[in-house]
Amino acid sequence: MLNRPKLRLSGGFHFASFPKNLNTFALFAQELTIFGKRLDSSCKLWYNQIIYRLKYHNIIYLSTYCNPYIQKGIRVMKMNQLFAGFSVLAFSAVMLSGCGGPPPNRVHSVDDLKGKHIGVQLGTTGDTLATELEDTNVEKYNTASEAVDALKEGKIDAVIVDLETANAFVEKSDDIRVLDEEFADEEYAIAVNLDNPELVEELNGALHTLNEKGVLSEIKANYEGDEKGQHPYELKTGIKRDKGTLVMATNAEFPPYESEENGLLVGIDIDMMNAVCDELGYELKINDMDFNDILPNVQRGDADVGVAGLSVTPEREEIVLFTDNYAVTHQVIVVRKK
Repeated sequence: MLNRPKLRLSGGFHFASFPKNLNTFALFAQELTIFGKRLDSSCKLWYNQIIYRLKYHNIIYLSTYCNPYIQKGIRVMKMNQLFAGFSVLAFSAVMLSGCGGPPPNRVHSVDDLKGKHIGVQLGTTGDTLATELEDTNVEKYNTASEAVDALKEGKIDAVIVDLETANAFVEKSDDIRVLDEEFADEEYAIAVNLDNPELVEELNGALHTLNEKGVLSEIKANYEGDEKGQHPYELKTGIKRDKGTLVMATNAEFPPYESEENGLLVGIDIDMMNAVCDELGYELKINDMDFNDILPNVQRGDADVGVAGLSVTPEREEIVLFTDNYAVTHQVIVVRKK
């Protein structure tokens, strides 16, 4: 006689709420069978364990071939086993619901965003644009990477973010892609305190010089495209840095503009500001913080500049000054491939 393992039924299910006829139970078991065929490999072992327990409790009989899926069969059972069996199946379905992978992609154009759940980084241009869309549900995350993770897990339908950042995430994931349709254009600039127009003028001069020398183009090329990694910016030595320290507020969650690698802050904005300080004679100090804290830090004077892929918008221009733009990019839509 087989030593049958004991089943532990979920306390969250109430027998009285279940159907009390075999036909309904059979349909439910068939749905679980179909669901089993969609499981990825990481969940099949757990699924088989559940089916094993059901089999040896005389609830359903499974006949399998070489694969681990149910191929046929529900055996007639005693009525006093029906409720326990249905509870196990319901419990199994709930536990397995997170193992079947994310739902199919439903966003193929900007028009498809209507009625969908859109992920954005809190306080960004993507946040503003998504909030302005009608009939959408906007999920706001502290970082762009959190939004992308939620997309891959199927918690949201799309992410709105700038093109370069989107490409940085796509390079590291084979299950997401960027839609060809661009969502909106934007310009990035350096934010400065309203009371410091002199610094704006200084920074504009440095940006103009670096642009003419081709330094800004090389910095950008080092982080994207065919020449990625071929143009690392090297800090200049022997420069008289007699203007003191320039404090930069940023959010290192926005590759390729700023991110953390091996404990160091890297990215287009980091290299650009190092080049600016080399040109002007400043020491650069970088403070990493939440994106939403950057402009308040500049307003209070705790930071001299805010540099974090900051888009120039009318609302922001009311609270800070902006330099000339140093980059022009596009907001795009990231979706699952399947």
